[in-house]
Amino acid sequence: MSRFERMRRRLRRAYESGRQSARADRIDPDDAPGEPAVASPSTPGPAAPASAPTVGAAPPAALHNSTTSRDDADVPHALRIAAAWSWRLIVIGLVAWALLKIVGTIRIVIIPLAIALLLSALLAPAVGWLLKARFPRSLATGVVLVGGLAAVVGTLTLVVNEFIAGVPELSDKSSQGVRQIQSWLKTGPLHVSDRQINHYIDEAQKWISGNSKTFTTSALSTAATLAEVLTGTILVLFATFFFLRDGNKIWRFLVRLLPVAARWKVDDAGRASWATLGAYVRATVLVAFIDAVGIGIFLVIFNIPFAFPLAALVFLGAFIPIVGAALSGGVAVLVALVDSGPVTALIILGAVIGVQQLEGHVLQPLIMGRAVAIHPLAVIIGIAAGVVLAGIAGALVAVPLIAVLNTAIRRLAARTVPDTPPDAVVVASQAP
Repeated sequence: MSRFERMRRRLRRAYESGRQSARADRIDPDDAPGEPAVASPSTPGPAAPASAPTVGAAPPAALHNSTTSRDDADVPHALRIAAAWSWRLIVIGLVAWALLKIVGTIRIVIIPLAIALLLSALLAPAVGWLLKARFPRSLATGVVLVGGLAAVVGTLTLVVNEFIAGVPELSDKSSQGVRQIQSWLKTGPLHVSDRQINHYIDEAQKWISGNSKTFTTSALSTAATLAEVLTGTILVLFATFFFLRDGNKIWRFLVRLLPVAARWKVDDAGRASWATLGAYVRATVLVAFIDAVGIGIFLVIFNIPFAFPLAALVFLGAFIPIVGAALSGGVAVLVALVDSGPVTALIILGAVIGVQQLEGHVLQPLIMGRAVAIHPLAVIIGIAAGVVLAGIAGALVAVPLIAVLNTAIRRLAARTVPDTPPDAVVVASQAP
């Protein structure tokens, strides 16, 4: 054996001897046999149980299952839960606020798209009928869209012509009504003199003169609003056309962006929400038509002017639940008051209230059904929030949005077994 090999073996034996002595130094010689050794500060690993506490020392706080620090264990459990809820709610509130700010910034795009979805849900069955008749998809969509647009424009033209033709007569009767009110103020229980009436009229004129700049600014704002309405109308038409023609492809594209395991769940919720939206729009149209016909019959019977335009106004107002029909019915009552006096106005008011009760207690539960059943408090809160955020358009889309979200959340939260594999996406032919 060479000298180099002997030297290497000596170094190896010295190294093994040093390792054994180091291991022996880590063991406490006072430990009893069979008891776990106490790790030294330099040795990694879990320490042995501590010895009994000395007299006068505070016992260590027990760690709760939900804590990982002894400092957290000193905080009451209820306070920890409240803090956890609080910061999570703050994060959710900040995200919701940011989303509202984004929606408010691009509302000129969001609102037309929402209206286009409503129109697509209303017109989708007609497109389906034409497709069954072997129409090309683009032709079927164009025919339905042009037909619906022609019906709306024709109705609005007829309403405007009726108003223009009857404005002189209504203006004369309004003047008569004002004179009757002045006479009642003089001879009635108030006994207002001509001097006081003239004083109030002068004050009103001064107020109008002093706020002329405000009216001018409002006129300019109205012009800008008209430009936005025109732009939004064009966007609604284009979006409705492509939703009706390519809605199936758009929905498939959106679903395929999601993880494979979540596709079937989102697809099921989306198809159910689309069915809910279609049922809501069609039921609302039917209920609005019944309201307009019911109130219009009473207006014709009592020979109230603008019977058809007022009925059309009731029809349009019924698309805003609870509030719209009441406001449009109030306009009919005011016209009856100016034209035919208080007795006829009271009769029209009773007719409007009767139709509203019929709608709320019979038509809505019967036609809407359980598919789009929403609590009235949610409807009122949704309409109020829609008016604050987006005005009339917000009130129009608030309730269908709540109905769609209600259905989607219920479907997503339901623990159902998919009928198809997770990687398969089945999209209804009429889905947006």
